[in-house]
Amino acid sequence: MARAFNLADIFEVVVDAVPDRLALVAGEVRHTYRSLDERANRLGHHLATSGVQPGQHVGIYAWNRAEWVEAMLGIYKIRAVPINVNFRYVEAELRYLFDNADLVGLVYERGFGERVANVLADAPRLTHLVTLDDATAEETAVPGAADYEAALAAASPARGFAPRSGDDLYILYTGGTTGMPKGVMWRSEDIFFGALQGGNAGGAPVATVEALARHADHDASVSVVTAPMMHGGAQWATLIGLSNANTVVLYTGHHFDGDEIWRIVEREQASALMMVGDAMGRPLADALAAAPGVIDTSKLQVLSSGGSLLSKAVKEELRRQLPAVRVIDAFGASETGANGAVLDFDGPAAGPRFNMGDHTTVVDDDLRPLVPGSGQIGRLARRGHIPLGYYKDEAKTATTFVHDADGVRWVLPGDMAMVEADGAITILGRGSVCIQTGGEKVFPEEVEAALKSHPDVFDAVVVGVPDERFVERVAAIVRPRLGRSPDLDTLADHCRTQVAGYKVPRQLQLVDDIQRTPAGKPDYRWAKAHATRSAERSG
Repeated sequence: MARAFNLADIFEVVVDAVPDRLALVAGEVRHTYRSLDERANRLGHHLATSGVQPGQHVGIYAWNRAEWVEAMLGIYKIRAVPINVNFRYVEAELRYLFDNADLVGLVYERGFGERVANVLADAPRLTHLVTLDDATAEETAVPGAADYEAALAAASPARGFAPRSGDDLYILYTGGTTGMPKGVMWRSEDIFFGALQGGNAGGAPVATVEALARHADHDASVSVVTAPMMHGGAQWATLIGLSNANTVVLYTGHHFDGDEIWRIVEREQASALMMVGDAMGRPLADALAAAPGVIDTSKLQVLSSGGSLLSKAVKEELRRQLPAVRVIDAFGASETGANGAVLDFDGPAAGPRFNMGDHTTVVDDDLRPLVPGSGQIGRLARRGHIPLGYYKDEAKTATTFVHDADGVRWVLPGDMAMVEADGAITILGRGSVCIQTGGEKVFPEEVEAALKSHPDVFDAVVVGVPDERFVERVAAIVRPRLGRSPDLDTLADHCRTQVAGYKVPRQLQLVDDIQRTPAGKPDYRWAKAHATRSAERSG
């Protein structure tokens, strides 16, 4: 019987095709496909024996490490659902997530033991815990928690699991730019085709799971994943690598270190490097600039950013440092999967424009596709392999996943966009963070890109703050480069050469660091509160 398009089945087919190929590198840990499969089997058996049932949810609360991938695969093997837990959450946020996600199990690092212990009383469903050893000197004991390695040692490395389905769930909790985290629910089959390139990166998707074994007959490429595994982009990059029988290298540092990442690229002879936006791209570019020609990047072919678009300035700097490497912006979202890549491979970085695929378009308020070149602003929309909705949020599901007059189901992730005359889509930004000033709409991403192109600016976030005359005014929070201190007039003059006058910042605050999400996306809630407090003090 043909196997289902199920994430565990997909992995197992590749394991059987290339059992001795290197699958995963994480710090000092190196797993072949066979050893990774056996450890995932052990964890799956342990969880099943402990009472975890198909369809139930098990959280993974850890920094990047080999066990993150082992746990994810082991949970899928028993038809349960892994839930990504943000390692930066405070106890109030953990209480919300553990309850909202209906966790029955949790694999967590020992260093998070105190937080786990303090929220357990408010998570009555959470009855099975597995502790990962880490470098933490002391641990807050959590009654009944099992040791990860002891649990694996006592369980079978063989498979022996029940048949699975393409309907088994993949759930990704996403914080987005505003609001509380939401669990985006995908069918396993839909995430495979909607975000994981259908088992054939760069080509037509496979027709059967068994075809993955034939596609595995190639020399493995090596990709370095720098983002945290609790971010969808890192999960997708990892699963793409594994489903294509390649080698995935996880960056396991707790702080982003551009120098260390380039050393990993050199040591592993990586052909691809995955990152998230300027928060990672800028340090990588600076690290190369500080030591030109020191790191061997001769095997590197692709540097891709997913989850957050690179600014023009950072992309062009990376291209200057790596002239033989293709720098790609992959555009997508937790709710849409992969939409496409930005169209500037061979010319100057021109901003977030990408080709419309067969399933992606821009629609008006009546869900009718916009006419190319009309100049209208609409909402990005995708159909086909899209999520089922948000977990336990029917109201949000109803506004994001909609049917048009012909009964076609679309997802509207919140991005505002235009369709150019050549059919390409230009992304303007999230409507939820759009600034309304003097009757005009300003999308922060465009102003941020203008600011980052100034040589004195290392990072920038733009928000709207209350204004008596204009409703909101454009405010910039800027982290300057070391030893630089740009003023508002200087940056405003620079921005006027790139954006319309009403988009130019009218308020500036210099900071030592800009708070971003672990995925590298701007934390607009923090930025807005920070800028509003600054405006109140100055006003």
